[in-house]
Amino acid sequence: MFKNTNSNFQFPNFQILFNLLSILRTPAWRQDFLPRGMAGSYLRTSLPSLVLVLALASCSQKNTSDKEVEALLSDLQQTYAPDKRIARFHLELEKQETDWVLKGQSDQKSAMAILQDSLAAMGLEVTDSVQHLPAPELGADTLGVVRLSVANIRSNPGHSQELATQATMGTVVKVLMKKGGWHLVQTPDKYIAWADDGALEIMNKEALEAWKAMSKVVYTEPYGRSLTSTEADAAIVSDLVVGDILALNGEEGDYYRVGYPDGREAFIPKSAARPYSDWMETMATSETSLVDTAETLMGLPYLWGGTSAKGVDCSGFTKTVYFLNGIVLPRDASQQVHSGMLVDEEGDFSKLQPGDLLFFGSLREDGSEKVTHVGMWIGNNEFIHSSGDVHISSMDPEADNYDEFNKNRYFRAKRVLGHLTPDVREVAEVY
Repeated sequence: MFKNTNSNFQFPNFQILFNLLSILRTPAWRQDFLPRGMAGSYLRTSLPSLVLVLALASCSQKNTSDKEVEALLSDLQQTYAPDKRIARFHLELEKQETDWVLKGQSDQKSAMAILQDSLAAMGLEVTDSVQHLPAPELGADTLGVVRLSVANIRSNPGHSQELATQATMGTVVKVLMKKGGWHLVQTPDKYIAWADDGALEIMNKEALEAWKAMSKVVYTEPYGRSLTSTEADAAIVSDLVVGDILALNGEEGDYYRVGYPDGREAFIPKSAARPYSDWMETMATSETSLVDTAETLMGLPYLWGGTSAKGVDCSGFTKTVYFLNGIVLPRDASQQVHSGMLVDEEGDFSKLQPGDLLFFGSLREDGSEKVTHVGMWIGNNEFIHSSGDVHISSMDPEADNYDEFNKNRYFRAKRVLGHLTPDVREVAEVY
């Protein structure tokens, strides 16, 4: 049992509960503190549980149970951080001698504030040993910009660990903590994983604003290199891939003089890049542009965790295609399936338009869906996807490229184009 400082019976403080209800139901509170799209579900599910816990606490003598506190923790986690890939509020209570200690990791300030107030209202003495993110020891250096052509971002710190995702040069990340030679970062699609020190230029807010204020260029060729000069025998500075963003420091003949986030300078052919402002102004995300972009990646090898021209997994492929057309999708297929507008879930492919996302998977023992694959419709009864490599498959049994396996595990199709949901962002918002 938790130690409860309430030694005497107390009637419920209904005025406190009434005030809490009033605060939590205000539109301003929901807008400022609840994740987008979650306000309704919180008030229907989490709020009653929270009020019940507080009511039980105010009615108790000494015997508030650990189960009630665990229910509160679970409730807050489901509300603020149901997906640990994009949010951290994973706490546990541990008994140490006669004291209870709250341990774990959290980047959810609002949830922590509610938890602390709730535990106080329950009269519980709990030592807070939570690792709060961003970690205080980072100081002001809680931002970073990718300085490599492609940063490999892993599930755990270590080069032998699983590749979780990638980020191309110029991507801005939030830095949450440091462990050895690794930083826990959050990418623009909110994915949380580990990048090694060499992948990032760590910055404070002022340095990042200075970087963002610079004119930029976007590399537009699938692969290439930057050079130390415009001479024919110039040495290589680094490799580059499509989507890399560099500072535009000047022009020399047929070359752009570019700057890296870490201050390096180099030259790239004008034919291989475009000024970022022109790229954004002329970008017209359309069915045609999505298909054209997808087909430039034909034959690219499958790479688990890949989201770049160096290799892509299934969702990394659709994510890259949409990124190069100005849209930032969620990272994984099981996240992308919640984006956009439902088009079909009956296998009526006549409803689909080029650019629609198709989702595939299997059913778990409890009957719930397990989404494990995604592709993009290109028309003519065909879709393009990364499986082994990037290739085109057909839903037509008479076609040479008929994909019976995926047709049999098809779940539904969603349309993102023209139907951006809160989990989808435009590139202009985050770069």
